[in-house]
Formats: sequence, structure tokens, C-alpha cells
Amino acid sequence: MPDALTYPGVYVQELPSGVRTIIGVGTSSTAFVDSFSRGPLDTAVQVTSWAAFERVFGGLRADSEGSYAVQQFFLNGGSTAWIVRVAGVPEPPDAATPPAAPAALSMEPAGKSLMVKAVDPGKWGNRLRVVATAVAGSPKLFNLMVQEVVSTAGNLSVLESETFLNLSMVPGEAGFAPDVVNTGSRLVRLEVQPPGQLPTLAPVDARGGVADAAWKPLAGGTEGALPDAKALTGSPDAGTGLYALERISPAIFNLLCLPRASALDSTGFGAVISKAQAFCRTHRAFLLVDPPAKGAEDEAKMAAWVESANIRDANAAVYFPRLSIPDPLNGFRLRTVGPSGTVAGIYARTDAARGVWKAPAGVDATLAGATPVLRLTDPENGNLNPRGVNALRTFPIYGPVVWGARTLVGADQMASQWKYVPVRRTALFIEETLFQGLRWAVFEPNDEPLWTQIRMSVDDFMHGLFRQGAFQGATPREAYLVQCDATTTTQGDIDRGIVNLIVGFAPLKPAEFVVLKLQQIAGQTS
Repeated sequence: MPDALTYPGVYVQELPSGVRTIIGVGTSSTAFVDSFSRGPLDTAVQVTSWAAFERVFGGLRADSEGSYAVQQFFLNGGSTAWIVRVAGVPEPPDAATPPAAPAALSMEPAGKSLMVKAVDPGKWGNRLRVVATAVAGSPKLFNLMVQEVVSTAGNLSVLESETFLNLSMVPGEAGFAPDVVNTGSRLVRLEVQPPGQLPTLAPVDARGGVADAAWKPLAGGTEGALPDAKALTGSPDAGTGLYALERISPAIFNLLCLPRASALDSTGFGAVISKAQAFCRTHRAFLLVDPPAKGAEDEAKMAAWVESANIRDANAAVYFPRLSIPDPLNGFRLRTVGPSGTVAGIYARTDAARGVWKAPAGVDATLAGATPVLRLTDPENGNLNPRGVNALRTFPIYGPVVWGARTLVGADQMASQWKYVPVRRTALFIEETLFQGLRWAVFEPNDEPLWTQIRMSVDDFMHGLFRQGAFQGATPREAYLVQCDATTTTQGDIDRGIVNLIVGFAPLKPAEFVVLKLQQIAGQTS
């Protein structure tokens, strides 16, 4: 009722419906952990297009497996990626390859005025140049211009330019140079060196231009060593490597690709994959494993490798063989890459078109811009499929396609309930959706009214999936169940603050084998 009825008339009160709508989470946001040309180290950054990846992380890099994987992801239908850039630290510290470092420049001969550093480590920072110019009538102020330039056939091209006006070297003033530039620049960071005098100022011509000779280039940017197993996995305490993805909450990632792992030795590969699988189990994500670049070159070696690699996990799948793609950095000659980025894009494309319950395989799951390095035969495919290895095949008319949908516990002998990729991913989707969508129930009174609300909300969500064709069964009763009542939550549970919800579903399983039975009917005489 209204708080107080004080005057004759009509009072309006809005009543809650009792149903809290649960919205399904995304299913194909993909995380990539690898080395890239630029971008922040050990920080998860979301990109939604290849152009955004080029802008933030520098695009393709010849020794970066991850950069080609991201390109394949977007080319094959991916839409959202989380990128974690990592760099290896050489051991011992005095190794020939130094740690990753940003390009830098001191704008005073003695290094006591203004230090300019590229915003991120890497050789890309060596393309930066800066110049400081005087402000007319204000001897204590200066302007700073920053450019990223490339030289092609002797011609200098400006890729990006930034200008900061009326800067000061006095801390606390509105135009204090580090405060202004470090907040607004995508290219550089400033550090004032004592005693903080003005940097050497370049003259400006009548048209506001600066002579090329006045620009000062940054130097010393290094890529660092390629990431090893330690750099890829990182530290959970420091939030580095793989564990940088823990900082993206409340956003989630659904798929994980580690292309660099396939180039490591067997020990490093095993260490990375085991930690990645544990990480995916914790975060209800799915790992796409690339077969090793060496040791699984043909069908027989791949079968032997998967039997001995100790990588069986319900939240993971492996695809074979590796792929050939045209390499823009090498005159579009063919380059061999792992299939994880390509397959992740196909997962995303299939999810958008059909739903996570549709197997990301079949004649519709065509590979864009990539072809398998081997042309597998039916018997070879028949040797890999029962072992839980998904084949990438090439067929007339259809071209290269994904021709398998088993998880790494999908080997016939294991008889796992999570044999198929779409079944496992549908379960993960439901789990994550309910995990996110039922937070409102925490600290609510634990009794029948709460249980009824939970049942109504979850049943509404599950019924929506049923209507989309996500489950087996002709009726909701045959397709799913939702239980939350006194039979699932006892008085002992209530005393401990626990409410138990049981959700079951009848999953759709892919038709791996289509069997035709033909019968000849004997001719009959009338």
C-alpha cells in the first residue's frame, strides 16, 4: 500500500512482477595471449575489429603467431577479442636479446629536463619523433608535437600526429606537461627530470611549420624475447600473462587461444596447456589447442601425439592439420599457422547464425583465407576422430571446412557425457548465464517466495532456449527441468544460508554419422 492515505482520491502503486529477466551471456568472445608489435604488456584489451587490432597492437608481425591468429579470427566471423600482449624475459639477464623496452629521448643534452618515452615497449617506438616549439609572448610555455612516421623509398609518411599546446614545466600548473600529455597522448609518456628547465625549443616558420632537422627521433625500443611458457602463463598474484584476463570482470571471455604454445618444446607446451585448461575450468571458458608445429606433421604422428600428450579435458578441443595462409608480410607467399584463431572465428560465426548448441562443423563451417596443409582421406579422418581429434578437410565444391566437433574427452573409449563441443559449450553457456543472472538472490529471505522467483526466472530463460531449438524434446517437460523448492533445499541448507537450484536439459548432439539403409523390393506380378 502507499505510505499514507491522507486525502480522498486515487492512489497508484506499481507492483513487482516477481520475474527477473535472465539474459544469456555472450558465447564467442575470444582471448588471445601472445607477443605483438605494440600495445600494453600483460593487460587485457578488448578489440572489435581487425582495424582496431592494427591500431592498438600493430597488426601482423612476422614472428608473432598470435597476430595471424587474430587476423584469421576476424576474417572467419569473429567480432569480439580480448588481447593480452606478453614478452619473454631472457635468461640469464645478460642474454643477447634484451627485455622489451620503450623507445626514449631526453630533450636536454644532460638528460635533466624532459624524458619522452613511447607509451608501450617495442621497436614501433623508434618510429616516433618529437619537437618542442615556443609560444609567442609566453617565454615560460611551449608546445609539443609528436609524430609516428615511416620512410618508404626515401619518402616520409606520417601515420599519426599529436599536438599539445601551452605546456608548462612547473608542477601544479594547469598546463604541466606530464599531466597533459600522459592523459591525452596515445603515443608517448613524459617524465620531468630535475631541475625542470624548458626543453630546447625549435623555431617555427611563418606558416607554423617546423623544419625536419628540428625533429628529434626516439630510439632504443626493443621487442624483447619471444614469450616462453612462463611468460604465456604469467603469475596469478601479479596478474600477468594468462591471468591478466581475470581483470576484465564483469566482462567475460568464452574461448581461449594460445598460438605461441605450439612452437614451444613438449615440456613448455604441456605446462602452458595444463594451466590454461585449469584456468578455463575456473572461468567456464573453452580452450582451442593448436597441434605442435613439430612432432605432429601427419595423421599417424598426430594420433600418436594426442594419445601421449596428457591434455584430455572437457573444456578443450584440438584441430588438425595446421593451415596455410597467404602472408602479406612476405609477398603473399604461403605461411603455416595453427588453426585455433580460424576455428574460433567459425565458432563465433556459427553461434551468431545458429546458436551455441549447433556444432561448429560441417559444410557451412568453411575456412576463409586458409587451407589445410594436408588433404586428409576418409580412413585418416577415421583414425583421428575416435581419438577426439577434429579434422580440417577439403572437399570438392565446398572447399576447406571443419569436419569434427569433439572435445578432448571425446575419444570413443572415454564415453564422456561431454563428448561433443556443442553439448559442452551449451552447458557452459547456461552455467555462466545463471551465475551472472542470479546474483540478485544473494541475501534474499531463503523461503518459498524466493524459490518461486528463482524457478520462474530460470524457467523463463530455459523456455526461451527451448523455443529457439536448443534442446531435444517436443515439449518443455521433455526438454528441460528446473527445481528449486523444499525438496532441493532442506532446513539444514536454510540454516547454512544455502539455496539449491537444479537445472537439467536434454542436449542436442550432432549427427556425426549419417547411415543410409537401402532395401531392394522384389518385383511383384499382379
